[in-house]
Amino acid sequence: MKQLLSAGVAGLVLVVAVALSQQAPKNPDSNTSALKIQSEDRNPWTNLRLNNAPEDFQFAIVSDRTGGHREKIFSKAIEQLNLMQPEFVLSVGDLIPGYSKDREKVLDQWKEFQGFTSKLQMPFFYVPGNHDVTNEEQEKIWQEKFGRRYYSFNYKGVLFLILNSDDPSESSKMSEAQVKWAKQVLAENVEARWTIISFHKPIWTGDNEKNGWGEIEKTLAGRNYTVFCGHVHRYQKYVRNGMNYYQLATTGGGSRLRGVRYGEFDHIVWVTMKKPGPVLANIMLDGILPENLQLPETHEPVTVLDRKATHPARGFVYLEGVAAAGATVGFHLKEAGKKAPRFLGDAVVEGDGSFLVSSYAAFDGLPAGDYAVTVNFDGRYGPVGEKKGLMPVKYTKADTTPLTATVKSGTNEFTLDVRADAMTDVPVEKK
Repeated sequence: MKQLLSAGVAGLVLVVAVALSQQAPKNPDSNTSALKIQSEDRNPWTNLRLNNAPEDFQFAIVSDRTGGHREKIFSKAIEQLNLMQPEFVLSVGDLIPGYSKDREKVLDQWKEFQGFTSKLQMPFFYVPGNHDVTNEEQEKIWQEKFGRRYYSFNYKGVLFLILNSDDPSESSKMSEAQVKWAKQVLAENVEARWTIISFHKPIWTGDNEKNGWGEIEKTLAGRNYTVFCGHVHRYQKYVRNGMNYYQLATTGGGSRLRGVRYGEFDHIVWVTMKKPGPVLANIMLDGILPENLQLPETHEPVTVLDRKATHPARGFVYLEGVAAAGATVGFHLKEAGKKAPRFLGDAVVEGDGSFLVSSYAAFDGLPAGDYAVTVNFDGRYGPVGEKKGLMPVKYTKADTTPLTATVKSGTNEFTLDVRADAMTDVPVEKK
């Protein structure tokens, strides 16, 4: 009887083992050793191939904090990062207000910022932005506090290349020494399964033959890599040489916050490194909340800017009588004693030709005054396809456009009718 019972138990174990092997086939990319579960002929799950390959890891990227930074955004993002629990946090620069040669003032700014990062439960990797290394004094302070302004590290076979896009300060370049160093690091890490590159300015949109990036980019040929930057405070994805380049929005920096349509939002980027490459998720800060739905209060005072009152400004744009959908309409304030009008607000033209202008905040209108008005299919806020370059050149520049507008107190409505063959001034019609 005991022998029969033992045989029955052994048979049951064998059946369970067979069922488990059917549900969780051998997969070198999945670690199931920690999973203890009883499997039967039919089971209430899809499979047991856990999404936990040993080489996988997750990290977060924060974007610009400064450049018109807003109160209590970055400081609360620190609390939100602790909720998310990445393995580490990477930045893209512009961490302090900067733009000062007052040593004590700059030191106080770094003291404040490091007070935020000291609360993180994981490492924070610094990247210099133009606000951080504006001048020789700020470069000196960076050296005293952090040492290198460009560096690298390797984690689980992924090379992280941290560069300085203002070397020397305010140059939008990478020095010859930095380029030489970067090429050497890449040569020493040819076996890296992926390369993550972070720097502040999207200098690839400039003269790559002169700014140093072109030479580094050539060295990157043939390897898998992804580039992250900030500076513009507007999210945009580029594809160069088959690789993805991401210009991030903000994590507290100045923004009109017009949303995804304009690429203007506060976020972190959540990166999951998988064997095929990084998987990105843009996580809006207002969607990261603790279990009680209340983030703790933080202290992050900002300078209140003295801005002129704005008045609603909207209208329609037509090109040859057809709605100029996708075009960007810009308003440039004419100021006495100034040679060129100053950009102050813009909008994307919708499918019906309508637009709603923003200056300082989402759709707040414009200050009163006289404006030069530009219209351009520049793709600033999204792809324009075959329309790119369609607008006559004179309408795309503030100093040559014949379009004008006067904004007064109250609601302002305008109609812009652009003719491709028009050679005379075309005034804006106010309804």
